[in-house]
Amino acid sequence: MKLSVMQENLARGLSVVSRAVSARSTLPVLANVLLKTEDGGLRLTTTNLEIGLVYWVPGKVETDGATTVPAKLLTDLVGSLGGGDRIDLETGAGETLHLKSGRFESHIKGIDADEFPSIQVAGERPTTRIAQNVLKRALDETAFAAATDEARPILTGVLCRFEGDTLTLAAADNYRIAVKTIPILDAVSDTSVVIPARALNELARILGDTDDPVDVVLAQGRNQVMFHMEGIDLVSRLIDGQFPNYQSVLPKAHTTRAVLDREELLRAVRPAALIAHESANIVKLQISANGESGITVSANAEVGDHVGQVEANVEGDGTSIAFNAKYLADVLTNVAAEQFALELQGPLAPGVFKPVGDDRYVHVVMPVRTTS
Repeated sequence: MKLSVMQENLARGLSVVSRAVSARSTLPVLANVLLKTEDGGLRLTTTNLEIGLVYWVPGKVETDGATTVPAKLLTDLVGSLGGGDRIDLETGAGETLHLKSGRFESHIKGIDADEFPSIQVAGERPTTRIAQNVLKRALDETAFAAATDEARPILTGVLCRFEGDTLTLAAADNYRIAVKTIPILDAVSDTSVVIPARALNELARILGDTDDPVDVVLAQGRNQVMFHMEGIDLVSRLIDGQFPNYQSVLPKAHTTRAVLDREELLRAVRPAALIAHESANIVKLQISANGESGITVSANAEVGDHVGQVEANVEGDGTSIAFNAKYLADVLTNVAAEQFALELQGPLAPGVFKPVGDDRYVHVVMPVRTTS
C-alpha cells in the first residue's frame, strides 16, 4: 500500500472512527484501525463488534493494499502534525506502516488486515432517508433516557418504529420514558427494531446540522442497521427482544398543568441538585393552585437546604411532587424547547413534560416517594 493524503482529512476521519475502537478486548486487532485503499482514497474502519464506523478519506493512491495499526497511536501522531501538510503512507515488511510528512517520519507496527473482522454492508438500497438535522435532534432528545444497566439489555436500546412516512423513537429505563416522532423522506411498511443507544449516540455526533439526508438501511436478516452519509458509514447490530409497551404507561389525563420557561426551571434545579446530591438526590416541586403563579423548587440534606422560585402559568389543582434531580436536569438539558408544559396528577403519579408547540415529543419521569 502506498498513497498520499492531506493531514486535516486523515485527522478528521480518525477522530470519527476512533469512537468505535474497543478499549478492552481480548482481540488485539480490535484496538486497531483498518487502513485500506478504495475508490482512489483511503478507507478507515474500526469496530468493537457492536458498532462499526467507516470513513473514506480522499487521497492519491500509487499502490493498493491494506493493514491495521493501533488507532489511538495513529490518531495522536497524525493530530500532532501541521494542518496543511501532506502525509505519505506506505506499508513495509512485517506489517509496518511508514508515515512521512515534511521532515518527520514514523514507523508503526501493525497486524495483518486479514485478522480484522469484516464489517458487513447491511443492504443494497436504503430502507428510507431522514434529514440529518431532524434525526440528530430526535436522538439528542431520546437516547439519553435509555438504560445503562445491562440487567435488561432491551432497555439499553432505543425502539425505532417505522410507520408510513414517520419514525417514532422511544427510550426508557425503569424511571423515565422519552418518545419522539419525526417525518421520514421515503414511506416504508410498518416495522420496528431496537438499536443500541450507544450506537445512536455516536451517530448523533456524526450527523450534521443540515437538511442533507442520511440513508437508513436495514439488513434483510434484521440483525443490523446501517446509516450512510457521504463518505461515512455507521453499522450497528440490533438488539433482540420485545421492547416494553411504553404507550400503556403514558398518562392520558392530568389535574394540574403548569407552563414554564425551560431555562428558568433549569436554573432553579441546578443549585437544588447540588444540595440534593449530598442526600437522596431528591428535588421537590411545589406547584401553586389554579390562578396563582409559580413553582417552588427545593432540596434538603444534612449539609443544608435550597429554595428557588420559578414563574409559571398554572391550570388546575395545586400539588407537590418529588423527582430524582438527575432525571429532572436531563430532560431540561437535552430537550431544546423554550417552554415546557408540566402535567401532573398528584405526588405519586408520573410527571409529564411536553414542549409547548411540539406535540411530537413527550417525556415521562416517575416521581420519588417521600415521607412528607
